Amino acid sequence: MSLSDPLGDLLTRIRNGQAARLTEVKSPASKLRANLLDVLKREGYIRDFSVVQNDNGAGATLNIELKYSEGQPVIKEITRVSRPGRRVYTQIKDVPRVFNGLGISILSTPRGVLSDKEAREANVGGEILCRVF
Repeated sequence: MSLSDPLGDLLTRIRNGQAARLTEVKSPASKLRANLLDVLKREGYIRDFSVVQNDNGAGATLNIELKYSEGQPVIKEITRVSRPGRRVYTQIKDVPRVFNGLGISILSTPRGVLSDKEAREANVGGEILCRVF
């Protein structure tokens, strides 16, 4: 099955998994998805993720362990900003703060996929992939 927005699909799987109070969700693997999950793990929004090769050798699957705090999901809101039909790029001086710094924006930069804080430290802008709070 071909997806027009694989990153949006990943975010929806995480959103739906937390709404159903699942401990783990699965998603098809790609480098961009793995890099985005690495940022979410570094920032403390998910517990962990792993890449598992499929038995038939055709691709891999990401197993994402969701994180909860006192029974409530750690991720309150996760939204896609840049979409396939409308890409959103920003310079480093214009990177928006999410909920006055309580949330993060995840950017795809020339130095890889970074959170807004890491992008400010590296002094690079790029495409705003999503916002997390």
